[in-house]
Amino acid sequence: MTSKFPDPPPTPYHPLPTHPQYIIVLPHYHRNPNHLFLRRYIYIAAALLLIAVAIFFLYPSDPELSFSRLRLRRFKIHSFPKIAFDVTLDVTVKIRNRNFYSVNFKSVVISIAYRGKQLGHVISDYGRIKARASSYINATLELTDVCLITDIIPLIEDLARGSITFDTVTQIGGDLGLVLFNIPIKGKVSCEIVVDTRNETISHQNCYPE
Repeated sequence: MTSKFPDPPPTPYHPLPTHPQYIIVLPHYHRNPNHLFLRRYIYIAAALLLIAVAIFFLYPSDPELSFSRLRLRRFKIHSFPKIAFDVTLDVTVKIRNRNFYSVNFKSVVISIAYRGKQLGHVISDYGRIKARASSYINATLELTDVCLITDIIPLIEDLARGSITFDTVTQIGGDLGLVLFNIPIKGKVSCEIVVDTRNETISHQNCYPE
C-alpha cells in the first residue's frame, strides 16, 4: 500500500569529537563568617573615624585671646588735695579664631582693677574674624584722678614700696558665623601687671587665659 505522505528526511549524522572533553567540577564556596564579621567591623570603625574627624573639625571652640602689646603710657600720682593717680594703658589684643568657619564678635571689653576692685574699662567695636585667622584689637585705657578711699592704706603702702599691682581682664563675646545656627562664643584672658612708680614703667607682667 502506497502512503500519501512523503517520508521524513533522514536525521543528519554528527560525528563524535576527535578530541576528548573534560568537565571540571568546582566545590561550592562557603563564605567564612569570620571574614564577614571582620569586614563589618572595618566598615563600622571607618564610619566612627569619619564622625570623629568631622566633630574635631566642626565642633565650635572659643577664640584664643592673648596680649600682643601692653604699654604704660602715663602714670602720675596726685597727693593734693587727695591721694589719687592717673593711668593710661595702650593695649593690643590678639584674637585667634581656631575654627574652620568665621566668628562674629560683638565687643571686646578691656578692664583694669586694683585689689579686686574694678577701676574702669574700655569697649571696642564689633568685628569679624575669618576661619583659621587672627585679628588685632588696639585700645587705650585711660583713667584720671582715681581715688581709692577704701583701699587708701594699701595704696600708700604700695607707693612707699615703689610698685603697684594692677589686674587687667579682656573679654570677648559673639557668635559663630554659621547660617543655620547661632552658637554663642566667649573668651577671656587676664594679666597681672606691676607698675614701677619711680620710673613709671611696667616692671613685670604675667598673663594667662581663663
